[in-house]
Amino acid sequence: MSRFIQLHLLASYPPSNPNRDDLGRPKTAVMGGVPRLRISSQSLKRAWRKSELFASALGEHVGTRTKEMGREAFKALVDKGVSESKAKAWAKAIAEQFGKSKGANKDKPLLELDIEQLAHFSPEEREGIDALVEVLASERRPPSQDELKLLRQANRAADIALFGRMLASSPKFNVEAAAQVAHAISVHTVAVEDDFFTAVDDLNAGEDDLGAGHLGETEFAAALHYLYLCIDRELLTANLSGDEELAKRTLAALVEAVTKVAPTGKQNSFGSRVRATYLLAEIGDEQPRSLSVAFLKPVNSGDMMTGAVEALIRCRDNMDKVYGDCCEDHREMNAQSGEGSLKEIIRFITE
Repeated sequence: MSRFIQLHLLASYPPSNPNRDDLGRPKTAVMGGVPRLRISSQSLKRAWRKSELFASALGEHVGTRTKEMGREAFKALVDKGVSESKAKAWAKAIAEQFGKSKGANKDKPLLELDIEQLAHFSPEEREGIDALVEVLASERRPPSQDELKLLRQANRAADIALFGRMLASSPKFNVEAAAQVAHAISVHTVAVEDDFFTAVDDLNAGEDDLGAGHLGETEFAAALHYLYLCIDRELLTANLSGDEELAKRTLAALVEAVTKVAPTGKQNSFGSRVRATYLLAEIGDEQPRSLSVAFLKPVNSGDMMTGAVEALIRCRDNMDKVYGDCCEDHREMNAQSGEGSLKEIIRFITE
């Protein structure tokens, strides 16, 4: 079984703003001395793991990332007839197994049940919390120290196995990510543009006021992005407690989500529903490498998609010449030329 799976994708975004910075502008980076459009790996991973596609394929094996599990436990205890004072104390003890609590807040008393940092709860850990809540509510007593050992090292949460988790207060239960995801970067120079727009008041007949009901401005850009992922198949299987069949399901769901799901920022304004046009999948045991160097020289003219594919393949071939083959086998899918298929690639990396 080949250890590493490498995915190289090209996806073209029309005018849009799927991933914004703190000022609301599309994220950018300088590469090869020129400005590029960028989509952060955090944005991409959240879009994939929260997609309907991922839930449909792996619903019972998807975790929950939150600060508010203590509030959930509190509400469940109160609903089962536990007094608010006891429910708060017991729920806080449960939440603090996953992180340091925020502390008292007289204006928002339930806020003290939240933990300071996001924690990624596996389905097994949520089941453990739910079961403990049932016991505490039925027996009307606080949890014991043994019952509060809710963290699990053996989990079968596909998103935690892929993207990892960090628990600063309980490093023993950290999970190293099996998937490394690069920031998507445009293969060409970009310019972020401004869209000045107006909104019309439907009840303004224009008799007294001819002005717009609202004036606004938003920023956008269009780009052909290169995206790189590397998945350690052995680590993925280990993270899933050795369940090889679940690892295959996880890989299949990831590849489908990566090619079909994009971040949803400003989706209603731009309708930028994007699918990957080109996908190169490689498998092997050699040390992985990104092919982003193919685009240090921007692909700025002509048939940009064809030029980007040619630059990518040329870079791969030249690297293989000087380093030796990086992969044992590969498959390609090109929606522009109609070659290959997603089903074929999923079968290739899972079987």
